[in-house]
Amino acid sequence: MAQVQHFSSSIHTLGDLLRRLGDVPLDRIRFHPRPGTATVQDVLDLQQQQGVLCELIEGVLLEKALGFNESALAGFLLGLLNAFVIPRNLGLVTGPDGTMELMAALVRIPDVAFTNWDRLPGRRRPTSPVPRLAPNLAVEVLSRSNTPGEMAAKREDYFPAGVELVWEIDPAARTVKVYTSTTAMTTLGEADTLDGGPVLSGFTLSVRDLFAELDRQG
Repeated sequence: MAQVQHFSSSIHTLGDLLRRLGDVPLDRIRFHPRPGTATVQDVLDLQQQQGVLCELIEGVLLEKALGFNESALAGFLLGLLNAFVIPRNLGLVTGPDGTMELMAALVRIPDVAFTNWDRLPGRRRPTSPVPRLAPNLAVEVLSRSNTPGEMAAKREDYFPAGVELVWEIDPAARTVKVYTSTTAMTTLGEADTLDGGPVLSGFTLSVRDLFAELDRQG
């Protein structure tokens, strides 16, 4: 039987829960199963049976937010990362449905992620549909329903779990915020170059070239 996850001791009210989730729109919070009781199996069931991607925080299912252009931008970046990672056999790059259990009963789905082979048991691809691991790099592409509080909550989950680098891509502002901890951040504009730091040493990408994908036409 799946283990039931209850709210942590810091959550007593609906307001507490919303703050933990980052004040996300209510229509992204699933009420079946009842908030506070959802499990990793519920995440998997929704994904396989209904095609709905949900993260799991405090026993609550939170629908993943990603629009058409955001998805296209994530796919473009995924291709660039694979072109760098695969020839060097550095590890695995996953996309917007790469579901990961960062810690017990804490599931996040970065829009793009890179995981070094050293983090994977036996240096092999996981066989679980929701593997227990934290990527080295997590990338979030902002959509309209993402809130600043939600992004802060994600970082507060990512870094304690072992993520080393977070790229927060804002298509509206055409900026990339590079985090090396929950608060240590550098903002890059279109005149700047994004690099992989020690996580992906040698990888570089013009921020202008990244966002130029949004302007590409037939």
